[in-house]
Amino acid sequence: MLELRPCCECCGTDLPPESLEARICSYECTFCRGCAEGVLAGRCPNCTGELVRRPVRPAERLAKHPASTLRKVKPQGCVAA
Repeated sequence: MLELRPCCECCGTDLPPESLEARICSYECTFCRGCAEGVLAGRCPNCTGELVRRPVRPAERLAKHPASTLRKVKPQGCVAA
């Protein structure tokens, strides 16, 4: 099950579970659309995998399977992979 991480690893922008701006790789590294399409050029800086839009978990399912609250942000920001 996806963790639905709460923020962009590059800039710390909040990405709530219903956000259409969240992008993830196959390892669930999470970025905002601005960082993913900008400095990262669609590639995860951690694994070089493709960044795609994170699916939205229906609200009724979030009650049973809540999103993660663990924030992971790179102190130095991100650079392209």
